[in-house]
Amino acid sequence: MRTIGVIGLGNMGRGMALSLRRRGFAVMGYDPAPAAREASAADGIEIADGTSALWPACDAVVLSLPTPEVVEAVLLGSGGPLHGAKTGLLVIDTSTSDPDVTRRISTALAPAGIDLIDAPVSGGPKGAHAATLTMVIGGSDRAVALAEPVLAAMSATRVHVGGVGAGHVTKLANNLLCAAHLITAAEAVRMAKDAGVDPERLLAGINAGSGRSGVTQVNFPTWVLSGAFDSGFTMKLMRKDVRLAENLVAALGLDLPLSQAAARLWRESADGIPDEADFNAIVTLQLDPNA
Repeated sequence: MRTIGVIGLGNMGRGMALSLRRRGFAVMGYDPAPAAREASAADGIEIADGTSALWPACDAVVLSLPTPEVVEAVLLGSGGPLHGAKTGLLVIDTSTSDPDVTRRISTALAPAGIDLIDAPVSGGPKGAHAATLTMVIGGSDRAVALAEPVLAAMSATRVHVGGVGAGHVTKLANNLLCAAHLITAAEAVRMAKDAGVDPERLLAGINAGSGRSGVTQVNFPTWVLSGAFDSGFTMKLMRKDVRLAENLVAALGLDLPLSQAAARLWRESADGIPDEADFNAIVTLQLDPNA
């Protein structure tokens, strides 16, 4: 593969585009937002006139898009790859999306010889720019092997978890845990602080024990206790991911009371925490932002 397209040049997509270029790929990008296009062009990324220009020019196209609805519109709409894609095109969806939508799109693309893999990412904008992302990947063995050079250019850790859609199931599970851990960690910090234990010393103790998590090891020290709240991932995006996980639980007919409670708290937080706030701000349900 020589030419890679990137659709969605926001915080994540722009970083992935630059990582791909550093690894020697020719990169073409597109984003509907003029500011995103201009910033990427200033970094040396070739900007396409629209998504329809990417399909015949690229061997693979990476998606970094906000919602399943946008992913579906890009891939199955009138300007999608079914209308003029290069033979053997590989589509890599790094968005956090709905696994059922992903499977439906894959089924629609397959007769045209277009492979879709879902490879949602963790690691934030810094990870995208540094190519240190973690990917959980859904797709056929053949398609994932074909995509490996592209995936390796954008990430440090890759776990193939199953067929198409499995990556998105796994990412929703991951983000549901992260969303719940932020709330439970905030409650634990509140309890200990009110009992006279310093939050930083509390976390040192927790992180030496079995209660530790990515939230206590990374989120609290980096973005909460510091007061920075600048991870690059917003409340709006995490609310979307929690909603997708909640929808999956409902579709499966499962009764998961702790997950449902966490989802309810994230929904209700919209009354006091704006969409544009950093997602770690959910801790302010229990803590002062500078606790």
